[in-house]
Amino acid sequence: MPLTPAAGREDDSRSGGTGTDLSAEEAYAHCARVARRHYENFPVASLILPRRIRGPVAAVYAFAREADDFADEPAHAGDRIALLDDWSRRLEEAAAGRGEGPIFVALADAMDRFGLPADPFRDLLSAFRQDARKSRYEDWGEVLDYCRRSADPVGRLMLLLSGHREEALGPLSDSLCTALQLTNFWQDLAVDARRGRIYLPRADRERREVTEESLMSGEAPRLPGFRPLMEEMAGRTADLFERGRGLPDRVGGRLGFQLRLTWLGGRRILEETRRIGFDVYRTRPALRPWTRSSLLLRSLLPLPRPGI
Repeated sequence: MPLTPAAGREDDSRSGGTGTDLSAEEAYAHCARVARRHYENFPVASLILPRRIRGPVAAVYAFAREADDFADEPAHAGDRIALLDDWSRRLEEAAAGRGEGPIFVALADAMDRFGLPADPFRDLLSAFRQDARKSRYEDWGEVLDYCRRSADPVGRLMLLLSGHREEALGPLSDSLCTALQLTNFWQDLAVDARRGRIYLPRADRERREVTEESLMSGEAPRLPGFRPLMEEMAGRTADLFERGRGLPDRVGGRLGFQLRLTWLGGRRILEETRRIGFDVYRTRPALRPWTRSSLLLRSLLPLPRPGI
């Protein structure tokens, strides 16, 4: 998943029992604390976004962050599906206006005030359940279907929170979100493989003679087919970035600025992964502080045309 594991899960029951006695403001404050613990992967929690949606955005993040931990963290082994089923139950309660725990008190408020549908949240939970049960992907279509449920719903929710309900924006957002998810897969290929999870499609791996064992042992970068395989994956990912290129300018305003920054950051990570020959076993690509500053300035201008 694009969300890195939590250093330690904060049980939402610590902030007021079942949460029914919490105000929306207290619930949003809890979600903001969850977001701040993972600021690198949560740029949308920044002051760039309008104040009125910062709390709801943090609530969306906290919902996904905790559920992702249920699917991934070793501490939840053996209980993953039960925990996700409980999260699903709480989601349906929140959709009906009854929040249980601070995350769902905040979510119920956000769903009511902004007219957020439950389906994007259900899709996220579907992806997390899949992570708990599935660690291999047969073909590219399976990978894209996973991204459709694990990444795309967040982009759709961001559009809705920002007041954008134009149908034409949905596919652009989906392309960008899927590209970001895939970039994270290639960036964290070594980390995921050591945990026994491989997102590279089996059909493509076998065609290039890159085995599961080589990926998990770290020998893969020395195989003749590894670089061509990863170039192919990166090319498909770059195509998706290009499909989503128009979204920031179509949206405009603060969200457009944030989306330009996100697009540029994702593309830079993909370029860095390519630059090191995809050998993420030795170096995990990351944005340096000076690179972040440069991208921030570039985000003030429209995205460059392809090839520039």
